[in-house]
Amino acid sequence: MATARPEPEAGSFEISTGTAELASDREGGWLLSVNGVQSSHIAPDRPDLLDFEYMRQAVAAVEDQWADRSTRLRVLHLGAAACALPRYLANAYPESRHVAVEIDAELARLAREWFDLPRAPRLRIRVGDAREVVESLTPETRDVVIRDAFAESLTPEHLKTVEFTEAVRRVLAPGGLYIANCGDRRNLLSVRSEVATVASVFANIELIADPSMFKGRRSGNIVVVASDGPLPDSADLERRLRSDPEPARLMADAAARAFGSGPVLRDAN
Repeated sequence: MATARPEPEAGSFEISTGTAELASDREGGWLLSVNGVQSSHIAPDRPDLLDFEYMRQAVAAVEDQWADRSTRLRVLHLGAAACALPRYLANAYPESRHVAVEIDAELARLAREWFDLPRAPRLRIRVGDAREVVESLTPETRDVVIRDAFAESLTPEHLKTVEFTEAVRRVLAPGGLYIANCGDRRNLLSVRSEVATVASVFANIELIADPSMFKGRRSGNIVVVASDGPLPDSADLERRLRSDPEPARLMADAAARAFGSGPVLRDAN
């Protein structure tokens, strides 16, 4: 008889890169914060539930591109925390395979201890630096690369450059998707440069965000979706985004490129 997994306990935990805090919510879910920044939400009995709006936006792009849930997607997640997004996609696509890269070894261990995450080969957690892992992979071996890596509330600089983005492009199979979660302040200086950088590498690009985020009215997240192949049908994707509990706007084609008005980011900078 299988042993029941012990219930996680709320509290503060020392991890390799600082402090993790685990808090329960009224619905029986768990919110994980890393160094004071909310990083993941897990509902133990609901692998089909995502609490963070930017994760739902990323999933919308994937599911619009691959409507067939039997597709054997190969997904690389750069940034894992509690693995909420890998867990969701592994459930949505039962034949998919996921590698989640987490720089914090202790956080990776705790996530496995706390939550009933899919086991290898469905979901492997690899401890390491996201860029080093990307640069070590065989070309054209991933269908989706999702970058959701943060140092506190900012994306590490070495994961934003042309050189890094080109490394991501090399590991993507033809027609694969690169999805980058870009956090920024109201001035949008960082995300405009990130968009310019991704647009300089990939043929096609779309942006997803709360409309007020595009207008610089608040801090938050903009999800960048890029590919050298055709991107999800804009009309269908936009309808899905508008029907979300927190409606989002899709910015595509020339408008998305024009939004990327900042300087292209390079390692030498």
